[in-house]
Amino acid sequence: MITLHHCQQTRSMRTLWLLHELDVPFDVVTHAFDKSLRDPSFLRLSPAGRVPALEWDRTVYFETGAITELLCETYSPSTLGRPVGHAERGTWLTWLHFAETISQHSAALTQQHVALYEDAMRSPIVMKLEAARLVKCYAAIEAHLDHMNTDHLVPGGFTAADISVGQALYMAQHFAKTDTFPRLAEWYKHVTSRPAFQASLPEAGQGIYAQDFYPAWAV
Repeated sequence: MITLHHCQQTRSMRTLWLLHELDVPFDVVTHAFDKSLRDPSFLRLSPAGRVPALEWDRTVYFETGAITELLCETYSPSTLGRPVGHAERGTWLTWLHFAETISQHSAALTQQHVALYEDAMRSPIVMKLEAARLVKCYAAIEAHLDHMNTDHLVPGGFTAADISVGQALYMAQHFAKTDTFPRLAEWYKHVTSRPAFQASLPEAGQGIYAQDFYPAWAV
């Protein structure tokens, strides 16, 4: 049995979307995005106090990239995944893990805009720098899609790379818009129209973001 430990609108949404795509039986334990993740009982599942944590066959995994690779290898090695020796394996791995490059900037901005409660604790410089770094990530995806002339990150079709980057972009768009990247925007619209993505979204008012977009402050 698979049990996913999840917080709404966090990296664990990536694993939730993948599980829905795989259509395998699983349970979800939803946690609050707060200090309860530092409780010793949860730290036994995820030593850094972060989500996701995935309990699977009496073993616990707690890194989204590793979880994605393991689930794909087990349940969808040649459709959502790309096995060792496949011509698209390198491209698949590159974009699968590029999601974390995007997410680290979104996490910094989430801290600035959401986790810090007092304005004096926020840094306009950090906000602007991290938002600009997200835009650079957008440009990289746009260039890849344009160069490959494909509707997906891997030429062979929709894979877990689209899931990982799609979820990272879902988070990132709270802080940097994609208006100037038409290929990226079209790709995102396409992958997030999937029922499995819709099933991974929080109910209204249940996520960690109180608004759809957080502009950077002026220095």
